[in-house]
Amino acid sequence: MNDQRPWTATADGIHIAVRVTPRGGRDMIGPGTDAHFAARLAAAPVEGAANAALIALVAKAFGLARRDVALIGGQTSRLKRLALTGDPQRLAQSAAALYGPPA
Repeated sequence: MNDQRPWTATADGIHIAVRVTPRGGRDMIGPGTDAHFAARLAAAPVEGAANAALIALVAKAFGLARRDVALIGGQTSRLKRLALTGDPQRLAQSAAALYGPPA
């Protein structure tokens, strides 16, 4: 049994790992692998447009304000790490619902 998940609880929220596909058509986020969520973004990876689109997408998916989502790793990489600030239990429940049941 694999207990790895693409999110971890912190004192003030959760951290999530996301693999981004820029210029991927419409914006969407969902299950990826055991290690990360998968996000498709319409924005191109130019001048931070894809990172801004990812922050807006994650904020909407988790019911947060954009100011509560911060990119903490992978600014120029497809694999990104984000910090979500809020109730860790509620955010973890949202992550689990977004990720879906284990395979």
